[in-house]
Amino acid sequence: MQIGMIENATRVVGKSQGYGGLPIRDEVVESTVGGEVRCMVTAWLPTPGELAALNAGAAIHVRILGTIPPPMLVEVGAAPSTF
Repeated sequence: MQIGMIENATRVVGKSQGYGGLPIRDEVVESTVGGEVRCMVTAWLPTPGELAALNAGAAIHVRILGTIPPPMLVEVGAAPSTF
């Protein structure tokens, strides 16, 4: 997967640590458990090979560092508009 530019990004993290930078959009969502919850949203774009694998039925794997997983959502964003 390649890092994408999330719509309405509010900040870019990681550049000062030597990484390429990850655009993030800060949001507040409503949780049925805890009410309003702050979260961060990033965008990822599949490479042509990954897209072919997804279209062939491959699963998306999410790797979480550490041993205590935080609550998370995995969604599909809007298709990019073409001009």
